[in-house]
Formats: sequence, structure tokens, C-alpha cells
Amino acid sequence: MSELEELIACFSGAGGDEKALADAASAHLAASGHRILSSRTVEGLVVDARGTWNGIRARVTVKAGVKLRNPVHMCFGVLHKKGTQKIEMDVRLEEGASAHFIAHCLFPKAEKVRHIMDATVSIGEGAEMRYSETHYHGLSGGVEVVPKLSVQVGRNGRYFTDFTLTTGRVGKLAIDYTVEVAENAVAELTARVFGHGSDDIHIRDKVLLTGKNARGLIKTRVAIEDDATAEVTGITEGNASGARGHVDCMEIVKDRAVARAIPIVQVNDPGAKVTHEAAIGSVDKRQMETLMAHGLLPEEAVDIIVKGMLR
Repeated sequence: MSELEELIACFSGAGGDEKALADAASAHLAASGHRILSSRTVEGLVVDARGTWNGIRARVTVKAGVKLRNPVHMCFGVLHKKGTQKIEMDVRLEEGASAHFIAHCLFPKAEKVRHIMDATVSIGEGAEMRYSETHYHGLSGGVEVVPKLSVQVGRNGRYFTDFTLTTGRVGKLAIDYTVEVAENAVAELTARVFGHGSDDIHIRDKVLLTGKNARGLIKTRVAIEDDATAEVTGITEGNASGARGHVDCMEIVKDRAVARAIPIVQVNDPGAKVTHEAAIGSVDKRQMETLMAHGLLPEEAVDIIVKGMLR
């Protein structure tokens, strides 16, 4: 089996659409370590991706007015037990453009793997970008993932991102996202993570509502068990009249796990409004009793409640 075939098999096993990588009407980019294994572009989408000895550099542009009909699939991974993958990415959606990116990051055999992502995103006036990212890190917990993202959402733009890591071990995760939202623009950041063993989870999302009537939402759902730890920081600043933001964090803890939530809200304009809510604790007792009344064991009831929260 070739490296590309192995990566595609992992991609399919993690919920990716294997057929999409073979579809001539859908763009994709697949890389293992620092090697580009496969790529395809479509009309209106320009991709310049290069692998070097110390990383992958990619520049992705969706041209003005282009609305991509099919999602752009990205498949990144390290297939060996040890290795490093460093990705520098610059994504630009020009005025009025629209695109949905679906990314799978796969480290199925990882014992000592480091994945570093440093990305910038620029969304032009009236453009819309959706970015869905799913991770699978295997069962050993030997992965360190460090994604850093800086986003500029232009006037009347839309940006939606969804990070999911709910299967297998997390290892070490340190998310650092900053999004600046212009006039009448919207940004929504969602993260779902399930930690086990000695997993260590750090999530820092920051939304700056700099334009008039800007909108922002940070939504985080984290469940941890065994000896895992989690710290979630959600920061929203209302810096213009009519700006509205909300930080919503929920964490479920089991066993000896330790969770911490740090919601930070700041208003620098009297016409702005920012709210927050954070909840940390064990599973809901009433939900447990209801499920057990239907014949479920306590462990099964907890599993259903946690999975429901992470949807």
C-alpha cells in the first residue's frame, strides 16, 4: 500500500468522504509529514502548496465572486509513530466569494508526533468561509497539536469554524485562535474535545468585535476523564456600537480530571454588549436517573450524556 493509499484509508476511517478525493469537481490537498501526496483545484480556486524539508507552505485563494459548489477537502497527517508536521497556510477569500473547507488531521500510530499549524485567513467584503476540522490521534496519547490562527473578517463577511477531537486520545492540545470582526460581519467558533488518560487540553479563543454591529460567538464543549486536564479561555471584546458577543463554555469532568474555564468579556464602547456563561461539573443527575430508569447501566448513561453534549 502506498503512502497516499494509507492516508486515504485513514481519512475514510475517520469519517472523511473517500469519493470526494477522486471527484474531479471537488478540490483537495493531501499531505503526509512534509510531503504533498495529492492535490486538485477547480475553477475560481488557486492553490500554491509546496513541501520543504522543514514544513509545508500553502497559499489558497478563492477569487472574487466565486462560490464553490463543493467543499474543499484537506487531509493532513503523519502515518509513522514519530515525526513532525509543520504547516504554514495563508487563506484568502476575495470580495463576495464563498467556500467550505473540510479538514481531517490524522495521526493513527502516533507515539511521538508534533503537528504545528500557523495560519492566517482574510475574508473579503461580503465573503463567507466555513472551516470544519476533525482530528484523530490514535490511542497512545503521543501527539502534540499546536494550531495558531489569525482571522480578519471583512465588512459584511461571515466566518464559521468547527474543531472536533472526540475519538481516540488527545495527547497535548494547545489551540490559539484570534478573530477580528468588521462592520456587520459575523464570526462563530466552536470546539468539541473529549480527553482521556493524561491528556492535556488548552483552548484559547479570542474574538475582537471591531466594527459596528459585528457579531461573535465562542462555543466550547469539553469532556475529560481519568487524569486529564483542560483549561478553556474564551475572550470577547466589544469595541464598536451595536457589537454583540457571547462566550459559552461547558465542561464535564469524571474521575480525577481537572477542568478550568476562563471567560473574559470586555466592552470598550457603550453601544456594545458582550455576555458569557460557563459551567463545569459532573453529568446531570436527573439525566442519569432518566436513562438508568430505561435500563441503562451508569457507565452507559454517562457515555450517552457526554456524546450528546459533544454533538
